[in-house]
Amino acid sequence: MDETLLTALALIPALVIAIVFHEVAHGWTALMLGDPTAKERKRLSLNPIRHVDVFGTLILPGMLALSGLPVFGWAKPVPVIKQRLRNPRYGMMAVAVAGPGTNLVLAAIGALLLGLLLRPYSGLQEPTGLPAFLVLVLINFLSINVFLALFNLLPIPPFDGSHIVEGLLPARAARAYEKLRPFGFILFFGMLLVVPMVMPSWNIIDRVVLPPVSWALDHFLSLARWAAGE
Repeated sequence: MDETLLTALALIPALVIAIVFHEVAHGWTALMLGDPTAKERKRLSLNPIRHVDVFGTLILPGMLALSGLPVFGWAKPVPVIKQRLRNPRYGMMAVAVAGPGTNLVLAAIGALLLGLLLRPYSGLQEPTGLPAFLVLVLINFLSINVFLALFNLLPIPPFDGSHIVEGLLPARAARAYEKLRPFGFILFFGMLLVVPMVMPSWNIIDRVVLPPVSWALDHFLSLARWAAGE
């Protein structure tokens, strides 16, 4: 099978599952805290078609994968109306945490499945054929969920971390911070793509995101080794 197609088959399903569960977790948490907007707009479904953003879910991750860069992406945001939450300030923080938290739970599940898959091969030959492909899928699944969780905690609008910071700030500072939200994607592309090109030492992904991602991946892989009986 063509190597590029094999890579895509091992990558795209893992990415779609990670992103869809991330968004649905936001919607379910909002519903539990008083905002039924996502339910009203039929966005609590796990059907990827309802969530896929052609650029953010398919094109951008594909370009990053082919470039050998960390793979991330986004889906169509699940609608949450802050004012409909019973406690708008702390409710938005909980809604924001739900997405990355779900990705970390998925990463733990992926690590356990990876370990169980490798258990029969412990101390023996490396898996080949379908088992080897499934190992690649699970490693991608684990890596994507960890990266997506920690990347989304960056305190840059519109990422989840910005809602957490906004909830922690004093009311006056939170109102000022909220005014940055309409410029979120400009800040995103500027800080994460343009600035590193001009000043490589300011690369946020390399300096801020990847160290905790590597630390977390080491611990999830330790969980996988435990499940494998090592």
